[in-house]
Amino acid sequence: MARTKEFDPDAALQSALELFWRRGYEATSMADLVEHLGIGRASIYATFGNKHELFLKALDRYRENRDPNLLRELSQPGPALPAVRTVVRRFAAEAATEDRRLTGCFVTNTAAELAPHDPAAARRVEHSWDHIETLLHAALVRAQAQGELAAGRDPRALARTLLVLLQGLRVVGKASADPARVLDAAEQTLTLLD
Repeated sequence: MARTKEFDPDAALQSALELFWRRGYEATSMADLVEHLGIGRASIYATFGNKHELFLKALDRYRENRDPNLLRELSQPGPALPAVRTVVRRFAAEAATEDRRLTGCFVTNTAAELAPHDPAAARRVEHSWDHIETLLHAALVRAQAQGELAAGRDPRALARTLLVLLQGLRVVGKASADPARVLDAAEQTLTLLD
């Protein structure tokens, strides 16, 4: 007769996500995961696979929990540019907080640590960035159609600029103790939408 799991896999995945997010992939050992999750190594392997597979599942969980808010914010009916500005300012404000300074963004952290040499992680990072860029692009196309954005502006190029800004805000916010760096950069970049 098969034994039932003596732990909640969903809670264990969330706990692994938090540990990887805080420490990064390389700095987190299997021993760290065993201790942090409070479950045996064999149970981790049986449920999630190896450390790399667990990391990718944690990254997927992070992306699933982050993206719905952005979709909701950028697809609301009415004027689109105020929503875009609100999203940029929210990212900047989050990047400037002490809590975010300690953790940063899990996707951005993964991009810096693993994407250059880990194709599976790189695909997930690109998917996340494609999603953000697509949402920004759609909002900017809508803004242009509603007369909020000048007809000569390129919504795709602006969406890419904002994507790079958002990721940069997360990197600088994590490394700098000066919140003005990210807040000022966000405000200056938003002038491109005028």
